Amino acid sequence: MNSAPPSSGNTWLLLTFLTVFSWGVYGILLHKGQTLMQPAGGPPISPSILRYKAFLFVGIAYFLVAVLAPLAVLVTQKQAFTGYTSSGAIWSLIAGIAGAIGAFGVLLAFAQGGKPPAVMSIVFAGAPLVNALIGSILHPPAKGLGSVDPRFWIGILLAVSGGFLVAKFNPGSPAPAKPAAVAAANPPRA
Repeated sequence: MNSAPPSSGNTWLLLTFLTVFSWGVYGILLHKGQTLMQPAGGPPISPSILRYKAFLFVGIAYFLVAVLAPLAVLVTQKQAFTGYTSSGAIWSLIAGIAGAIGAFGVLLAFAQGGKPPAVMSIVFAGAPLVNALIGSILHPPAKGLGSVDPRFWIGILLAVSGGFLVAKFNPGSPAPAKPAAVAAANPPRA
């Protein structure tokens, strides 16, 4: 499946960690961007409008990084306008749509009260599970899924458990709100 030439170094690992870091800060930065969209001293803008304004700039960033940067590289390699296949283009477009839908889903999760530490913990624990399961279905082992090493299934269970625990007990997540009756009966002490 991987058509890249073999590498003797660990460059792939460094680039993987670059992605881990970039995607790890994505939700936090998006949330900060949307909260800073509110102009100081002006009339208040609806939080949903602020989210869409922030996401507009995410789209601009995608254009800069995902369109202009590879286009510049392809132009310098004299490969920008030749050698495309329709099937490769379609699947790449589908991949981009899936990524953009995921980014929009993060934004909508924030709109429904999800906090970045919880939302992103669930996303980053769940996405590898989806990847492993879909990958196993699309490229099943020669002897069938029943022949999969049991440690794979244990890893799936641990990943689900870990994602749940990180999302639930993340120190960056606010404490759950007390019901109004309990809060009134137990006012904060000065």
